[in-house]
Amino acid sequence: MDQALQKRLIEAVASTVIAHAEELTSLDSAIGDGDHGLNMKRGFTEVMADVDGLAAKPLPDALRAIGTKLVMKIGGASGPLYGTLFLTLGKELADAPTPSDAARAFGVAVAAVMARGKSEPGQKTMLDVLAPTQAELAAGGDDLLARLKSRAAASAEATVPMRAIRGRASFLGERSIGHMDPGARSSWLMIEAVCDVLARSH
Repeated sequence: MDQALQKRLIEAVASTVIAHAEELTSLDSAIGDGDHGLNMKRGFTEVMADVDGLAAKPLPDALRAIGTKLVMKIGGASGPLYGTLFLTLGKELADAPTPSDAARAFGVAVAAVMARGKSEPGQKTMLDVLAPTQAELAAGGDDLLARLKSRAAASAEATVPMRAIRGRASFLGERSIGHMDPGARSSWLMIEAVCDVLARSH
């Protein structure tokens, strides 16, 4: 992984999450405890503060360092879950992964998030974006970045009519229907940011 590209990827993900903090908070206020945006912003502000140091590390080390920061800073349910995602990616990815390496590593990371959250796709969580995006990545083929973006977007939108089974939103029962899951939205934002940077770098 080229250091300049790695820096652009980290900056894009962090700045996108920070820029959408209010939107994430309002989504979470509707069906959660209203702190998703603020918590995510806190975690990714910490990442932004160390972007040069993170960009200088080999990719696996950078991902593990990001995961550690998110666990320490985000709090709530999202810190351990996003932390697990990044820590597992760091453990599973090589310095210069191929698309098939990335698909395999992402699959292991999604499984780790499922285990950590005792959840699975279909329960109105971040997994409803992560799992379908991983399946799209594993499929490979042409126009992969554009397909990943549209799959993440459609998957996040698909959480709106769902009834929450896991997380704080599950306490609302039927009232959780009609709102996008905040974790699905933050996952969509990150995937979109990564795809946009990679598309520009080709």
